[in-house]
Amino acid sequence: MSQPHRASQTLGQRLQQTEALLAPGVYDALTALVAQQAGFEAVYLSGASIAYTRLGRSDIGLTTATEVAQTLAHITDRVSIPVIVDADTGFGNALNTQRTVRDFERAGAAMIQIEDQTFPKRCGHLDGKGVVPVAEMQGKLRAALDARQDKNTLILARTDAVAVEGLDAALERAERYLECGVDALFIEALRSDEQMSRACAQFAKRVPLLANMVEGGKTPVQSAAELGGRGFKIVIFPGGTARAVLHTLQGYYASLHTHQTTRPWQDQMLDFDGLNAVIETPQLLALGQGYEGGLHA
Repeated sequence: MSQPHRASQTLGQRLQQTEALLAPGVYDALTALVAQQAGFEAVYLSGASIAYTRLGRSDIGLTTATEVAQTLAHITDRVSIPVIVDADTGFGNALNTQRTVRDFERAGAAMIQIEDQTFPKRCGHLDGKGVVPVAEMQGKLRAALDARQDKNTLILARTDAVAVEGLDAALERAERYLECGVDALFIEALRSDEQMSRACAQFAKRVPLLANMVEGGKTPVQSAAELGGRGFKIVIFPGGTARAVLHTLQGYYASLHTHQTTRPWQDQMLDFDGLNAVIETPQLLALGQGYEGGLHA
């Protein structure tokens, strides 16, 4: 049975490699486990997907830091690959951001993402966003960097200013955030290939850049290989998992409601043993039996 443990290399070491890191979106321990089994080197804990799945609500600032930290802890207890976690705005001011960083680091985050939106925030690909003053965001980032206990816990600065102030202002904000000493940058909702190229030309040789792929969003969706060729070091598909699961559930529930049985759907689902094989139930039971005599075999 695979046991949860720290990854053999840190996320920072992985980002030194030439190939871009592809991190799929996850929202709980089960999705993270399946992603690890599929061969991914890291996962992205999407705040939007936590809102979708845990609350059945939109990504408009309704989730709490505690809910994210609990979800993160369950994931890091189950998988060994690094987890990049969406910390929204830090869930408050600089002091709130420090508490968030401490809580998320204790829960096992490899990288913590903090954005410059006003509160309540909203999905980066929704209209109507606002951004805080640059100095306020710099204070949050410095607070976040001071709060972490381990330099291997990376801080990712995100700016949502493209939609609010334009590309030039967003790039200038990214420069100011980089001055704070952050480990990576995320310029959200770049609108075109030209904007993506400008961001990479300015930053790609200096700091890892993250590209966010949202199906139907503002940024042209490309492959990790294409984005890596441009200069991006981290590629996320944060909501793709929730959208794929939702599409499957719509079909499954419609079939069950129509046919009053799962028989027509059984070739599209795991059976009882198949599910237990994925979550390693036989290995877990064997482990428990080894302790029954007071000593592990």
